[in-house]
Amino acid sequence: MSGVDIDRRQWENAIAGAFAGFATVASLHPLDVVRTRFQVNNGHVTGLPSYKNTGHAIFTIARTEGLRGLYAGFYPAVLGSTMSWALYFFFYGRAKHRYSKGSDEKLSPGYHLIAAAEAGALVCLFTNPIWLIKTRLQLQTPLHHKKPYFGFSDALRTILKEEGWRALYKGIGPSLLLVSHGAIQFTAYEELRKVVARYKSNKGKADHTDEDKILNSIDYAVLGASSKFAAILLTYPYQVIRARVQQRPSSNGVPRYKDSWHVVKETIRFEGIRGFYRGITPNLLKNLPAASITFVVYENTLKLFSLTRRNKKNV
Repeated sequence: MSGVDIDRRQWENAIAGAFAGFATVASLHPLDVVRTRFQVNNGHVTGLPSYKNTGHAIFTIARTEGLRGLYAGFYPAVLGSTMSWALYFFFYGRAKHRYSKGSDEKLSPGYHLIAAAEAGALVCLFTNPIWLIKTRLQLQTPLHHKKPYFGFSDALRTILKEEGWRALYKGIGPSLLLVSHGAIQFTAYEELRKVVARYKSNKGKADHTDEDKILNSIDYAVLGASSKFAAILLTYPYQVIRARVQQRPSSNGVPRYKDSWHVVKETIRFEGIRGFYRGITPNLLKNLPAASITFVVYENTLKLFSLTRRNKKNV
């Protein structure tokens, strides 16, 4: 495979990832708003309504805040997700190619894990400011007495003015730990993909190495949701810690939590282990179908690129 082909494949991975990220956010954002509000609600939070469950939260937000409330932080969510998936698939593709030394041989689970972790760390450094702004916009409600942010650009200017550029990287610690989420998800996806392809090939007497021809959109959807479920169960506490440390400081400029370790201590003290899993229901409701959508769009976009290349060669 030539250098030009490799570069093209990597950019195709990035574009496919961007499409997948946009499709995911656009369809499931309200559940992300609910998840974020549950995550930070430790029973002592002022400025957030009390929700009984996911359904009640969606109904309450729709009734009191309207569509704007359900789609709070939508722009940074779209920007962050599109950028994250594009960069993730790009860096992940480059890492896999580097570890395979340019051959078409399948990598071991260990190399998949390393490649996914490497990609996740790089994406985290690029996108943390976007996720911080998204979190803060999602936590703004009519109960807030502090001057609200009027969109993404106003939030960025206000944070830089009031807190300095370092504030944009609050939560970077748990964010880097969340690299394990993507690493677990992608490793599980790759390994389950091989198992399903081998099973279907044995059943249909087809070549299991040509996975693109064996697997279909239903397979990608199931694989995406299954791998996401495993990653969520193992890494969800990091998401709660990050959301809590990224909250906007009070009107006197004092943050609710000093750092991630402060979040851990306070959560254990007042809520126990259950506190680290607040909001997991809307998180699962959002992210399992989101992962299915992401991988269906991603894999089919890559198939479209591959088909286009073959058609050009045949012309």
